[in-house]
Amino acid sequence: MAQVNEGLKREVGVWGLSANIVNIIVGAGIFVLPAIVAETMGASGVIAYLFCGFLIALVMLCFAEAGSKVTHSGGGYAYVETAFGPYPGFLASIFMMMGSIFSDAAVSNALVEILALAFPIFKNQTVRLIFLFLIFSGLAMVNVIGVKQGIGLVKINTIAKLTPLLFLIVIGWKDASMANLYWESTPTLQQFGEASLILFFAFQGGDAGLTIGGEIKNPQKTVPRAIFIGISSVLFLYIMIQAVSQGVLGAELPNFKEAPLAETAKIVFGPVGYTLLFIGAGISMFGMLSGEILNNPRVIFAMARDRVIPFGKLASIHHRFKTPHLAIFLYAGLGFTLAAIGGFRQLAIIASASMLLVYFGVSLSVIKLRQMKETRPEEFKIPFGYTVPLLSAGIILYFLSNLSGVEIQGTLILIGVLTMIYFLMRFFRKGKIRF
Repeated sequence: MAQVNEGLKREVGVWGLSANIVNIIVGAGIFVLPAIVAETMGASGVIAYLFCGFLIALVMLCFAEAGSKVTHSGGGYAYVETAFGPYPGFLASIFMMMGSIFSDAAVSNALVEILALAFPIFKNQTVRLIFLFLIFSGLAMVNVIGVKQGIGLVKINTIAKLTPLLFLIVIGWKDASMANLYWESTPTLQQFGEASLILFFAFQGGDAGLTIGGEIKNPQKTVPRAIFIGISSVLFLYIMIQAVSQGVLGAELPNFKEAPLAETAKIVFGPVGYTLLFIGAGISMFGMLSGEILNNPRVIFAMARDRVIPFGKLASIHHRFKTPHLAIFLYAGLGFTLAAIGGFRQLAIIASASMLLVYFGVSLSVIKLRQMKETRPEEFKIPFGYTVPLLSAGIILYFLSNLSGVEIQGTLILIGVLTMIYFLMRFFRKGKIRF
C-alpha cells in the first residue's frame, strides 16, 4: 500500500523507534515483577519469560507486517480501521486510549508516591496536583515543539532507566548463588498460566511505539527492524533481571513485593544501591509517561482525521512544528484529570483486556490486508503463510479466557456501550445508520 503523506515530518529512524518501543514496555512494572513471578513459579520463572517473549514476538510480527503496509499514524487503530472499516477501528481506538490513559494515571500517581517517600511535601494535595500538572503540561509542550524533540527525550529516558538495571545485571552476579537458581519443582499448568498472564501484561505496550507511523522514516524497513531490536532487548533484560534477583535473594525474593530490585541492589551495592534503584524507578515511570504522551495523541489525531470521532479540529497540525498539537494537549489534559482524581488501579485488568482485544484485531488485520492487496516487494511479510497471525489470535483468546467472569462481563458491557455510542454518532451525523 502506498505511503501516506499526512503533513507530518518523518524524523524517526530505527534506533529512535527501537528506543521508543523499549521505553514504553519497560515501565514501572519491571521494578516489582521479579517478586510476583518468584511467588508463583520460584526459580523456574524464566520459563514464563521465554513463553511470553514468544507470544509477544508473534503479536509484534503482526504489527510489523501491518505497519509496513499501513504507514500513516494510528498504530493498532490504523491497522484495524484500514482492514475492517470504521466500526472495528472505533472500538480499537477507544480500547487503546482507555488502556493508555488509565495506565498513565496510575503511573503518575505512583511517581508522586515514590517522591513522597523521600520528600514528604509531595503528600500535600496541592503540591501533588501542581506536580502532576507540570509533568503532563511539560511533556505536552516538548512533544508539540516537534517529534524529533519528543523522540530525543524518549532516547534520554530509555538510557537513564536502563543504566541502573544494566549495572545491577552486570555487577549483581558476584552476589548471586547458583543454588538459588536451581528448580526445586516443576510448576503446574495453573501456576504457569497465572505467571504468563501477568507477564504478558508486563510485555505489552510496544505497539504504542508504532502509533507515530506517519513520522517514521522508511517505515517498510524501519518498523520490522525496530520491533526485532526492541522486543529482543526487553526479553533479554527481563530474563537477566529475574535471574540476578533470584540468584541474590533466593527464597526471600517473594517477600519484597514492593521493591525487589531495590532490595537486590542493597545487597549488591550497599545502601547506595537501594537509592540508585529507587531513583531508577522514578526515572522509569517518568520515561514511560514521556513515551505515552509522544505516541498516544497520534491515535486521537488519526481518529479525528478519519472522522471516527466528530471533532475534526483534533486532526489539525501545527503550522510551524508540524505536530498534532491539539491532540497532544487533549491527551495530556485527560491524563492529568484522571491522575488528579486518582483511584483507577481497579480498572487495570479491564484496560489490559482491552489492549488484548486490540492485539487480536491487529492479528486478524494481517490476514485481511493480504487479501485486500498483494504484498509489495518493499513491504515486510511474515513467513509461513497465515500461521503466525492465526497462532497469535488463538493465544490471545486463551489469555482472555483466563479473565474472571466479572472481568469478562465488564468487558462485554463496555463493548455494548461503545457500540451504541458509535451508531448514535453515525445516526446524528448522517441521518441514518450504516454498517
